[in-house]
Amino acid sequence: MREYLMPILVVAALALAGCNKSKSPEDVSKDVAKAEQKANNEVAKSEERAQSALDKSYEKINNQEIKFNNDAAHQTYKVAIAKADGNRKVALATCESQSSAAQKACKDQAEADYKTARADARVSAEAAVQQK
Repeated sequence: MREYLMPILVVAALALAGCNKSKSPEDVSKDVAKAEQKANNEVAKSEERAQSALDKSYEKINNQEIKFNNDAAHQTYKVAIAKADGNRKVALATCESQSSAAQKACKDQAEADYKTARADARVSAEAAVQQK
């Protein structure tokens, strides 16, 4: 066992002695320049990846905002139609108390108001819808 132990210790001692050998200033300068270049490249790549990830996140958020605004426009349209329907029903019920000629004119006016309200709701909704 001692036969193998001595050469191993000698090799280990030589290896350790070589580890702390100082380099020439030119070699150090080259190593520093390489390390700086590598670090700069890694930072640039990291910045590009970060910007790309942020751009994708922004696009997702932007798409969600557009979807939300379009949903809001659709729901506003539905509410406007419901109001127009309700107003039409009230107007038609009110018309029932009038005589035949006035009743017909009242119903015609209620229908015209209803059509106008629906058209206005459609125009407002179409204006509020956003495209991607």
